[in-house]
Amino acid sequence: MGRKLAIFVLLFLMCAAPAQAARFSGDYLLQMCLSDKDGKELVPGGHVACQSYIAGVLDYHNLIRSLGTSPSVEFCVPESAGLNQLQKDVAAYLYKNKQQHGAFIAAPAVALALFNAYPCGKKKK
Repeated sequence: MGRKLAIFVLLFLMCAAPAQAARFSGDYLLQMCLSDKDGKELVPGGHVACQSYIAGVLDYHNLIRSLGTSPSVEFCVPESAGLNQLQKDVAAYLYKNKQQHGAFIAAPAVALALFNAYPCGKKKK
């Protein structure tokens, strides 16, 4: 019986731990998004984490819009913008604004990066 309890507690802790780890800071997201001059990711699996985080922010933004509420930072990413381009846009913004977003949760910085790159009513060059 003691072994089953220990396994249960271990499984519970494993499930509870990711809640804290899921909070990406701006610095951490930048590390995940960066590539070398040849386009090779600096952190193995980093591009997947980076693009997934950006896609999550974009999906949430679209959800808020679909509910008829206005997001606090409005951006209009065209359907043609792929995740590779969004990664470059977000990484460039985070790199330029490390002082402002580095230690904070990355989601607002992603929204501002997308607003900067894709403001509504204007087409990206």
